[in-house]
Amino acid sequence: ERPQSTDFQYDYGLLVAGVGLEPHDLQVMSLTSYQLLYPAMFDGAKVSIIFEYPKIWTKKYFFRIFVGMTKHWTIIVAGGAGMRMGAEIPKQFLTLAGKPILVHTLEAFHNADPTMGLVVVLPQAHIDMWSDICKTYATPAHTVAVGGASRFDSVASGLTAVPAEAEVIGVQDGVRPFASKALINRCFAQAEQSGSAIPVVAAVDSFRAVREDGTSEIVDRSVLRAVQTPQVFRAELLRRAYAECSGGAGFTDDASVVEGVGASVTLVEGERFNIKITTPEDLLIGKAIKEM
Repeated sequence: ERPQSTDFQYDYGLLVAGVGLEPHDLQVMSLTSYQLLYPAMFDGAKVSIIFEYPKIWTKKYFFRIFVGMTKHWTIIVAGGAGMRMGAEIPKQFLTLAGKPILVHTLEAFHNADPTMGLVVVLPQAHIDMWSDICKTYATPAHTVAVGGASRFDSVASGLTAVPAEAEVIGVQDGVRPFASKALINRCFAQAEQSGSAIPVVAAVDSFRAVREDGTSEIVDRSVLRAVQTPQVFRAELLRRAYAECSGGAGFTDDASVVEGVGASVTLVEGERFNIKITTPEDLLIGKAIKEM
């Protein structure tokens, strides 16, 4: 029996026969449904085809298809060697709750928006290892780009893999796997409205500024914010910033690159659990978060 749905936009038979692809991803979307994601090309443009259907098949089943341009993209930067972690493998590939950290990060963005385009930026030396990991864990569909000598160069490389049709682009640390669906969607919504969204959390520790002579003074923590990712921008702003600020010297994150071309950025509320895993202690905290 042919499925019926108000979201049905293309002829079912032609769509499935014309795509000719195996589903890249199968995941539990709720207690009652699964979802299949088909990346495809229509008229030279990348689209996401999403089939949602129930776990228990019946003669009359609910079936939805979404077809549309992929306007939101995220570049996941995983170019670090992980020297502070002291591990034998790159920190983004360390196991957390049964999966490599980078897999958790990739899944977080796919689960927040299954239509989102994803680019993973890795050093050339890590790409074969990542390819093996993807086969083992059936990761969401994504593009791989080769990273550069610095984070700036890696993001610039990732931008070349994002189609010109993209309207909003996020940049995420590969070892920051706990960004929630609410945070990701909040950042993209704010960037659509104001041009940028930088998640931050208020400082809770006391801080002191150290002078060259070794003396120090207290810093008013009420004016300090700890900056997180994803940092999200309108595509034209982020592309222009990286094109005009070539070299990347002095830039610590994407917000500072955008400010380098005279643009202001908008801060949004981050999340305490949205930690970056860079040390063995961070990994222990991450395991505790996963067990909550």
